[in-house]
Amino acid sequence: MTLYGLKNCDTCRKALKALPDAVLVDVRAEGVPEDVMAQAFETFGAAALLNTRSTTWRGLEESERAAPPLDLIAKHPALMKRPLIQADDTLFLGWTADVQTALAARG
Repeated sequence: MTLYGLKNCDTCRKALKALPDAVLVDVRAEGVPEDVMAQAFETFGAAALLNTRSTTWRGLEESERAAPPLDLIAKHPALMKRPLIQADDTLFLGWTADVQTALAARG
């Protein structure tokens, strides 16, 4: 299981603690593989994948915000909603009760 997030993100830390077998990939340092990001975009859509409440988003000019979502996330990895969890071929976004339940049901 791979958890894409930020090593200093509290939500990512909580998820990592609850998922001891998961490997954290710091998106600022390592990024997210293009195929994984494309699958996440297809699965969740731009509205869910972009963290528009972040300080990074608030710091962007309107013209920058108009860029394609995948380009924005590639340029500013902190804009990705976190964590993005890859369990086999299934992706989960965030650390909500629904995500925790779904992951617990997987074993």
